[in-house]
Amino acid sequence: MTYAYTRLAALALAFGAVLSLGACNKAAVGAGVGGASGLSEEGYSTGNPNAKVTVIEFGSLTCPHCAHWEDAVWPQFKAKYVDTGKVRYVFKEVLIHPQEDAAAALLARCVPADKYFPTVQAVFRSQPQIFAGDTRGALLHVAQSEGMSEQQFTTCLSDTKSLQAVGARQQKIDEVYHVAQTPTFMVNGKTVDGVELDQLSAAIDPLLAK
Repeated sequence: MTYAYTRLAALALAFGAVLSLGACNKAAVGAGVGGASGLSEEGYSTGNPNAKVTVIEFGSLTCPHCAHWEDAVWPQFKAKYVDTGKVRYVFKEVLIHPQEDAAAALLARCVPADKYFPTVQAVFRSQPQIFAGDTRGALLHVAQSEGMSEQQFTTCLSDTKSLQAVGARQQKIDEVYHVAQTPTFMVNGKTVDGVELDQLSAAIDPLLAK
C-alpha cells in the first residue's frame, strides 16, 4: 500500500484527531516502552539478538497488505528464521493513515511489552471495523481483550508525550529509511524487492552462509 500524505502536516492534524478519541483521564496503563526486552523506541524486536541477520519490517497497522503478510507469511518466516535463532526480526510502525495508525501505535505501546505483538495482530484483524469508521470502537475492543479498562484505554490515547514520540519515530523513518510503501523489508540494512518468503529468503540465506 503506497503511503501518500504530506508527512508533517498530516501528523499535526492526526495529533488533534487522536486526542479527540477520548477525554484526558488519569489511570495506570501497562508497562509500555521499556517494560520488557523486545520493545524500545526503535521498535518491537524478537529472535536472537546476536543473529548474523537482522530483518526490519516497516509496517502500517492499517495496511491490508501488512495484515495479509502477517497472516500468510509470518508463521513460515518465524518458523524458518526467528524460532531457529538465525534472524533478529524488528517491526517498525509506519503511519500510512496518520490518525488511525497513530492511535493503534499508542495502544500497542500501552500494553505490557510482551503483549505488543499480539496487540498488533489483533489490530490487523480489526481493520474492517476501522475502515468502517469505528476506529475507537475497534481499538477499545482490542484493548479490553488485552486486559485494559476503558479508562486506561482513554488515558493511553490521550498521552500527548507518547503521541509526540510516535511522530518523532515517523519523522526518523522518513529521513533515514525513506520508506515509500508498506510492508517494506530491509535485510541487514538493504531493502528487499518483494515481500514473499522466497524473496526474503533470497536476501537472507546468502548472508547466513558467510
